[in-house]
Amino acid sequence: MPLQSGMLTSLLCAASLICGYGAAAKTISSASTYSNPILYADYSDPDVIRVGQDYYMVASSFHFSPGIPILHSRDLVHWSILGHVLPRLPFAPEYDMPGPHSLTDAISKPIGGTRYAGGVWAPSIRHHAGLFYVYWATPDEGIFMATASKAEGPWSAPVKVIDQPMLEDPCPFWDDDGQAWLVHSRHSAGPLILHRMSADGKSVLDAGTVIVEDKQKLPILEGPKFYKRNGYYYILAPYGGVEKGAQVALRARDIRGPYEAKTVLAQGSSALQGPHQGGWIETPSGQGWFIHFNSSGAFGRITYLEPLKWVDDWPVIGDLRPGTEVGQPVEHHAMPDTGSPPTQDRLQDTDAFGSAKLGPQWEWNHNPDDDAWSLTARPGFLRLHALPADHLVTARNTLTQILQGPSSRITTRIEIGRMTDGQRAGLTLFGVKPSWIGIVRQSGKTHLTLASAGEETTGPALTGSSVDLRADVGADQTVRYSYSLDGRAFLPFGDAIGLARFSWWKGSRPGLFTFTRDGAGGSIDVDWVRVDHPAPVAP
Repeated sequence: MPLQSGMLTSLLCAASLICGYGAAAKTISSASTYSNPILYADYSDPDVIRVGQDYYMVASSFHFSPGIPILHSRDLVHWSILGHVLPRLPFAPEYDMPGPHSLTDAISKPIGGTRYAGGVWAPSIRHHAGLFYVYWATPDEGIFMATASKAEGPWSAPVKVIDQPMLEDPCPFWDDDGQAWLVHSRHSAGPLILHRMSADGKSVLDAGTVIVEDKQKLPILEGPKFYKRNGYYYILAPYGGVEKGAQVALRARDIRGPYEAKTVLAQGSSALQGPHQGGWIETPSGQGWFIHFNSSGAFGRITYLEPLKWVDDWPVIGDLRPGTEVGQPVEHHAMPDTGSPPTQDRLQDTDAFGSAKLGPQWEWNHNPDDDAWSLTARPGFLRLHALPADHLVTARNTLTQILQGPSSRITTRIEIGRMTDGQRAGLTLFGVKPSWIGIVRQSGKTHLTLASAGEETTGPALTGSSVDLRADVGADQTVRYSYSLDGRAFLPFGDAIGLARFSWWKGSRPGLFTFTRDGAGGSIDVDWVRVDHPAPVAP
């Protein structure tokens, strides 16, 4: 039966264990099948909608800026980055990483003066009455929303819907009579709380009512997504925690409950120990699909696509386990019948900086200082000016993108002739205790340097004006760094280094950086970044 209240396009709202199949850029094994994960990349807490024949996905972005990526697809398997909802994170001064920071503070108080692990948590997306709506929570500031007439934007400035910290995972819903509702949970997961909202979705009209809470049967209940079908109100939500949890479907005839509960997706005999939070979508032909994440350690929480069928007005997600009514994740499956042929869309990564605007793959660690970077000062290059910091974790203007697995090779060429004493610059795999390969200028001399968790190893002196730096990331969640002085032969530097562990709710990320420890800093010019995805080597 078709979904009510303006069809699914106005109702749908929202990664992951490494299974050893499906490279980031090669998810289809034939013209008629796909392999999971569909995105071997850290698009956690995904939510998805369909508008016509177009599919849109949002995901958590935490402390990275711009915030809330919008992904687009026509076939539900191949995705590209369309843009972001938030040009900057405007919620508090800490999102700007104000002031110079010391190494001591970076180690003893890594959250002080910053908003690591803050920012955008678990956004949901809807299309209603001709507008796109995105809702999200920040743990320190409240629940917000923004709207746009087109998914690529421009988006409205964020509106604070609830001025209260420690709330999470909001999802809106417009009923058949036009009444708007908002469901969310609390920090540390649960209970589920329902509010009436104004028709424009900008404010709640009451203090909220707990509609689902069962700490014994549904521990760590979070990430609710609201739907309506066949006269039932449904909430799809994960429970049991990111690492080991499952998906529950909650249904009721009245939006306020009481709700019945049924587990509809769990590990089963698959390798995915915790198929976690996601969103339901229907194709024009009526096929149901569910996009969710699963935790993969240093690669973050990566994205999977499961078929969804209805049995006796209950969803079954994935393959039905024999002898049960519970689904389990699929490894391979027939392509979705979306009405569009399979595409060659892929996540953007490589960049020659030929535009006056950064590509949508790039996100800064916290808000950037826009006076300290440029794509126009030297067209065809990204110029980064060094700002004061004692440590990469507290350095401003570190430019990152999401790491794609299960293997990636990231190579960049950096021109270093404008560096000054005390300045550091290079290529990093960024996270807690980051590692990097780069250049240190000190006492009038320039040396190649390798760093891991703050410990630097000095390499050969550099006399040229540029150097190529490379990071090879493997499915074993390690990175091996190398460099080239002639652009052809690469020399290894150091041993394999474990990727920064999953932390701040994010996986490790490749990034470009520069900062200075001594007075005014110079700058670097980045010529290009190239990202390749070699086939993973069998163990």
